[in-house]
Amino acid sequence: EQEVEIIEGCRLPVLRKNQENEDEWPLAEVLSVRDLPRTPLYYVHYIDFNKRLDEWVTPDRLDMKKLQFPKKEARTPPKNGLPGSGPGSPERDVVRPCFVLSSQAPVYPALRDPSFSSTPREQHQPLAALTTVNIPLNHLTHMWRAWFLLVCGKQKLITFFVSWKNGSTRRLIPPQPGRKRKTCGGTDEDSQDSSDGIPSAPRMTGSLVSDRSHDDIVTRMKNIDCIELGRHRLKPWYFSPYPQELTGLPILYLCEYCLKYLKSLKCLQRHLTKCNLRHPPGNEIYRKGTISFFEIDGRKNKTYSQNLCLLAKCFLDHKTLYYDTDPFLFYVMTEYDSKGFHIVGYFSKEKESTEDYNVACILTLPPYQRRGYGKLLIEFSYELSKVEGKTGTPEKPLSDLGLLSYRSYWTQTILEILMNLKPENGERPQITINEISEITSVKKEDVISTLQYLNLINYYKGQYILTLSEDIVEGHERAMQKRHLRIDSKGLHFTPKDWSKRGKW
Repeated sequence: EQEVEIIEGCRLPVLRKNQENEDEWPLAEVLSVRDLPRTPLYYVHYIDFNKRLDEWVTPDRLDMKKLQFPKKEARTPPKNGLPGSGPGSPERDVVRPCFVLSSQAPVYPALRDPSFSSTPREQHQPLAALTTVNIPLNHLTHMWRAWFLLVCGKQKLITFFVSWKNGSTRRLIPPQPGRKRKTCGGTDEDSQDSSDGIPSAPRMTGSLVSDRSHDDIVTRMKNIDCIELGRHRLKPWYFSPYPQELTGLPILYLCEYCLKYLKSLKCLQRHLTKCNLRHPPGNEIYRKGTISFFEIDGRKNKTYSQNLCLLAKCFLDHKTLYYDTDPFLFYVMTEYDSKGFHIVGYFSKEKESTEDYNVACILTLPPYQRRGYGKLLIEFSYELSKVEGKTGTPEKPLSDLGLLSYRSYWTQTILEILMNLKPENGERPQITINEISEITSVKKEDVISTLQYLNLINYYKGQYILTLSEDIVEGHERAMQKRHLRIDSKGLHFTPKDWSKRGKW
């Protein structure tokens, strides 16, 4: 009897269910093989799918007819002494199946690299997000032209409201010399999820440095099966460097107040009798209803901050854990009930940012996603920027879900400003990019990229105008009706600190 040996690096179609619960056969790469007594298991990554969908599969889900083996000698040649930028796996060709005698059991590599556990925690690199953004050339050209005329020249934007049903158009006349600009008020709003086209290359400096050197076979695989956090059980999406002795457990238990990790339910129950916390450490700086925000200093509450980063790493890809939390502030959002304050999500920010970043990492825990909490975190970060008197932007590049949330937030914030513009003394409303940025605390580059993404900027008779179609207006109004969670500035009790004047954080 003969059979095909599947090794690490092979690619082949794998059966999975899509969002409509229909069968599909996407191409997948085998990252690891686990040789069990009854049947082997294969850890696969679906090509062009997010890593959070990676999973262990049985042989009956593999299409062996289209098996592709890796070429051992194929490597991307280095350029100018630097490693090539090709894929991490070798090139593959469809080859004839390689047969081995079934009586000769293949030797499979270990699931984990033994040297990994000996790496000191202090040597881990900072958390870093990595996202590739593709921008059409015509969008870039248009955006740079807009930057020169709108930002440098402070060109005013004239708004068009177009009604496609009755064919009528309300046109706002261009600004005339000597006319005063109308100062308009508005509030930060939220919107439906949408994609993005931010022209930003991956950052290689700053607090969150992209480090691909850790992307080996160990960190490419999920190492925690399940996390119990309060009344929720979470299925991690990605690798997180919890102690190796805990990664083989069926369930990892976390105290939902101090985030300490424990190996059993009995240990957790014993810990809860001694844990005095019923809310995150630090100062409560916001409360409205059952929603509260706590400000946590990464230097004063180092253990909590490190445990928070470990938990967050389970749901944030392309990040290396950062154990030096001193330069960061953490803002944890909680939901209150009779038992205490339960963590919903958080964002972190640098105490001192030379590039006006108001968010470093941001996460809403899976049980609370798609309920408006993510946009509430974003809105709160800009509310802090307003108190600080600054414009802010998140560290880029963003993760895929972060990109969607920020784009939708920027979209609704800007549309709300434009739709609230009203004529004054018979004059048609006018507004500049600088004014939008000052009102919302959204950085000018993000305002311009959002207008460009919405395709609102048009060139008309020597001036840039904004055109709002009826579809955009109606879509914005529908999204606003679904938005229930908002930040009330009256509930914020926050005094910004000048960290540059402090010798030590």
